[in-house]
Amino acid sequence: MMLVYAKIDSLQEKLTSFKSNISVGFVPTMGALHQGHLSLIEEAKKNNDIVVVSIFVNPTQFDKKEDLDNYPITMDSDIAMLEDIGCDIVFAPTANEMYTDGLKSEHFDFGGIEYEMEGAFREGHFDGVGTVVKRLFEIVKPHTSYFGEKDFQQLQIIKALVKVENMNIRIVGCPIYRELDGLAMSSRNARLTVAHRKAAPFIRKTLIMAQQKFGTENAPSVLKWVTDSFEKHPLLTLEYFSIADVETLKPIVQRVQNHEYRGFIAVKAGKIRLIDNIEL
Repeated sequence: MMLVYAKIDSLQEKLTSFKSNISVGFVPTMGALHQGHLSLIEEAKKNNDIVVVSIFVNPTQFDKKEDLDNYPITMDSDIAMLEDIGCDIVFAPTANEMYTDGLKSEHFDFGGIEYEMEGAFREGHFDGVGTVVKRLFEIVKPHTSYFGEKDFQQLQIIKALVKVENMNIRIVGCPIYRELDGLAMSSRNARLTVAHRKAAPFIRKTLIMAQQKFGTENAPSVLKWVTDSFEKHPLLTLEYFSIADVETLKPIVQRVQNHEYRGFIAVKAGKIRLIDNIEL
């Protein structure tokens, strides 16, 4: 039977009741769950004795209040999905429970990766992410935590966080879960208009073509091709496309042997902002 806790003390009391050799896998979410989240939970279930999922819409990582106000809250259906998949424990705290001293973010130095791409467009976003994930890790004390590669920059931020904070937690990145037409699965997809939803798979198709071009062309040429492709699109607006080193997340200047690169993209579909990435 799945247990649901809203209070930190009650959750920790339960977690400390387990034997010391019991492994805890943790999947932090902001709710509005979909198959992408469930794939992370399935991975956690395969490799841990107990799986904890948190549902908390973190106010400090939203740079625009309207995005926070519009974020879908689907707690009843989320709980039902988690029960069906066999989650063991759900932690669903209030903002007051998580932020006892007011809604303030801690400031982190992640070696500069926090200022690239999403960091450049969403001021303070990764301080908010770092603050809430650090707090959740301190509360749950998992052995392993699972994050999707759709938010690849966030994944690298979390890996940097456990190093900076000297936390003994293994961070596992899981493949992007996609809709049948290739669109990266996201809670935001449900807010797309019919026309924008129909147009959105263009993002993935463009990334695949950029991946192919990167095999024979230099980065500036690929960047120009992607930019030109979106300039011609009637419904989608490119916010950024970056070819970056997977470790530093800095845009490529010149390709270097034995370095791994990814293409990162953010696109506005009307009022909805969509992100994706691809291995190069």
